[in-house]
Amino acid sequence: MGRLGATSIDCPDPAVLADFYGALLGMQRLVESPDGGVIAISDGTHVLAMMRVDHYVAPTWPEPGQLQQMHLDVSVRDLDAAVAAAVALGAREADHQTAPGRWRVLVDPAGHPFCLTTVGPD
Repeated sequence: MGRLGATSIDCPDPAVLADFYGALLGMQRLVESPDGGVIAISDGTHVLAMMRVDHYVAPTWPEPGQLQQMHLDVSVRDLDAAVAAAVALGAREADHQTAPGRWRVLVDPAGHPFCLTTVGPD
């Protein structure tokens, strides 16, 4: 019937998150709403959109409260190097790590958890 057009992420500042994920994933800005409330980035195949949400509340995962609604798994070849690069871009390592040898949980600048992993399609 169709195909996935984009994955959208709620956040307080779409520009900050678009810059972060653009650098992390090698994506460029595709489109931006006139007010900057929605910014989509793409690598030519995938589209990731950041959407401003007033009164945004960051996930508190794994603690109770505001649980994560979704997260991204980013496939990498060198886990330690990828973690260092993501931290240099503005991520931070999460305190909770369930399988740090294969998945490393980080938190983006808006508070969303995401994983860097050596598990992937290639």
